[in-house]
Amino acid sequence: MASNQTAQKILIVDDEAESSILRTVRQRLEEEGWRTAVVQPTPGGALGEEFEAAALWDIEEERPDAVLLDVRFGDHRDDRFKGLGILDEIVNRWPKLPVLMFTQYAQGPDRETAARGALKWDAQVDFIDKLAGTDEVVLRLRRLIGAAPEVISVGGGISLDAASQTVYVEQDGERRPVTDIQGMKFEIFRELATAWHRGSGGLVPFSRLERYSEGEDPRASLRVRIREIKVSLGRALGVRFGPSELILNVRDKGYRLSPPRE
Repeated sequence: MASNQTAQKILIVDDEAESSILRTVRQRLEEEGWRTAVVQPTPGGALGEEFEAAALWDIEEERPDAVLLDVRFGDHRDDRFKGLGILDEIVNRWPKLPVLMFTQYAQGPDRETAARGALKWDAQVDFIDKLAGTDEVVLRLRRLIGAAPEVISVGGGISLDAASQTVYVEQDGERRPVTDIQGMKFEIFRELATAWHRGSGGLVPFSRLERYSEGEDPRASLRVRIREIKVSLGRALGVRFGPSELILNVRDKGYRLSPPRE
């Protein structure tokens, strides 16, 4: 277990922090060597607003390494997605701070609203079902807090080396660089590989990837670069990737990596 001097701190923002679920999560995090702090708002206003003010204050004072934030605060209709508003404030002020969102909307009619909320932010944000096991919570937090390794193996004989800014393919024990995936195309593939490695569904919003595009229509330019990446990797592996293979376009949201099987 890590010492208290070096242990990473997780700030928990949840109006059910004393529930059996959250107590178990806190115990598991502390067993892993992390310190946990729970936001304690001062009563006097709407529940969601109280937690928002207290959370922002505690982040400023405590400087946590990550935040575990609930989507829903209370039973009032206006507070069903209050956590998304708090997330917006956090990302605007501390864009590099990892945030793991607890959601009760992994299933049901509000699932799409909660899922779309994650795509508004170009930040280290992930969503997890509130009933997920504690091991999964720990895994997600580790992936959010930790940087991606320099070399990411994405399956199917494909790997990315961030240090040399090179994508490699490996067949029959031979490792070869894919020399025409460079510059902006390398950065696009790196974003996709990093998101996939973190295990947060792997989706990278259009807004993040369009930074590596040029011209008057960044979305169209991005499509061209994605297609070129797939062609280059397919040629190197001796295969042809179709529209639903390797890099997938998630309608109105972004792209995600779907590595080929070994």
